Amino acid sequence: MVNGSTPVSGDHNLQPFWIVTLPDQDATEHLAHVIAEEVRPGDLVTLSGGLGAGKTTFARALVRALAGDAELEVPSPTFTLMQVYESARYTIVHADFYRLSGGYELTELGWEEMTENAVTLVEWPERADDALKIERLDIHLDITPGGGRIATLTGMGGFASRLVRLKAFQTLVMRSGWQDAARLPMPSDASVIRSYERLVKPDGETALLMISPPRPVGPAVRRGKPYTTIAKLAETVHAFVAMDKGLRALGLSAPQIYGEDLDVGLLVIEDLGSESVVDDNGPIPDRYAEATRVLVKLHGTTLPQVLPVADGVDHAIPPYDLEALLIEVELLADWYVPHIIGTQLSGSARAEFVNLWTEALGEILAGPTTWTLRDYHSPNLIWLPEREGLQRVGLIDFQDAVLGSPAYDVASLLQDARVTVPPELELRLIGLYARERKAVEPDFDVAAFARAYAIMGAQRSTKILGIFARLDRRDGKPHYLKHLPRIENYLIRNLAHPALAKLKVWYESYLPRLIPHADDPPPAP
Repeated sequence: MVNGSTPVSGDHNLQPFWIVTLPDQDATEHLAHVIAEEVRPGDLVTLSGGLGAGKTTFARALVRALAGDAELEVPSPTFTLMQVYESARYTIVHADFYRLSGGYELTELGWEEMTENAVTLVEWPERADDALKIERLDIHLDITPGGGRIATLTGMGGFASRLVRLKAFQTLVMRSGWQDAARLPMPSDASVIRSYERLVKPDGETALLMISPPRPVGPAVRRGKPYTTIAKLAETVHAFVAMDKGLRALGLSAPQIYGEDLDVGLLVIEDLGSESVVDDNGPIPDRYAEATRVLVKLHGTTLPQVLPVADGVDHAIPPYDLEALLIEVELLADWYVPHIIGTQLSGSARAEFVNLWTEALGEILAGPTTWTLRDYHSPNLIWLPEREGLQRVGLIDFQDAVLGSPAYDVASLLQDARVTVPPELELRLIGLYARERKAVEPDFDVAAFARAYAIMGAQRSTKILGIFARLDRRDGKPHYLKHLPRIENYLIRNLAHPALAKLKVWYESYLPRLIPHADDPPPAP
């Protein structure tokens, strides 16, 4: 059992120190497993403390946990200096610096090359501290009067925030009943600050750990505000919790929250599984139809604009205002045009672009608003066949929800950025949406919705072209580029609507490679 903590000052959850009592061998092995699930290749763990403090005993437990072999022979490296182990996940280097007189002695051993992509454990690190990197997890061991140990964990450099999360995670899983679960990494999404792990109990029951620390404040890009603030992106996990509770209150299948640490940004949530609304052939029509009906329900319901998060804490859903909509479409000029098209827009061309979008968005801003989940597309929709009706559509990734046009999420679904929605299926489901809205709202304006759909579809396509170019160029994620032709086709489809006639001329004039003039010869086959 891992327990005990001593804060330095202020909120105990936000300190990069953690004091853990280790009364017996079981407690030592448990802490070793906790750390083994946290570290990754390239990490350094230093073990300090006096003679007989239990460094080698703890190191042996940690090596075995890292290797996944409880019977692994782990001799002390006092005389050999280093022992190297190969596991299925990574290389493990266990070193003892007791006989060293300085870090210079490590150079001839090829220390940096050997440890670059390994998980490295070092006993007596102070003997060669000048050769060790600053970013590390230090575990200082002391003997207690009763014969047990006290481990003081300190996060240094970038490990400080990781230790805060690790301590908060252990507290959270103890509180929510998931302390015996193993942590399995999951593929990351486009987010650079949010990640997920699957928690698996010994009996096979699963949950998800959502790691969503407070978003760091970025550089000011306009009127002293960072992009994320202008674009109304969630800055803390509070938005997810509020929207989750709001969606579940409507009877929709958002994940149940089993436990939360709002300050650190950790949630243990229901695992809705991985069954998709698409298959190898693309969208599954019946499932897309049900996802469309979820939007009918949302958009036909009078919804609150402020939602509770916790006792005394509320979340006001931000408006999807002109400033947010414009800074998103400008991603096309900032990233797609220079890095994909290979040109630069003049100041006058960019000003015309912004003015035309301002005009086109005017009727959107004057129209009806609802909860716009904003990322309502196949990667965030999970099919739950064991449930009935609309509850068969599982919803995730809605923390950036805003108050915006009902047409936005319909376009997000039916012009899916990651899978091609055939035009005939798109039209059929637009018709389904319009008929079912009209059935319960006789004054629903189908023509106005069609215009809004084209405008919001074009806005979203324009934004995503910029985002995917940015993910490649800035974030080193080139696999998003494969989706650009699909999104370009959606944009062309949207710009064909008369509501966007002026904008279509702009795209034809300044991005002819993307949208040729109607009288241009067709491209060569």
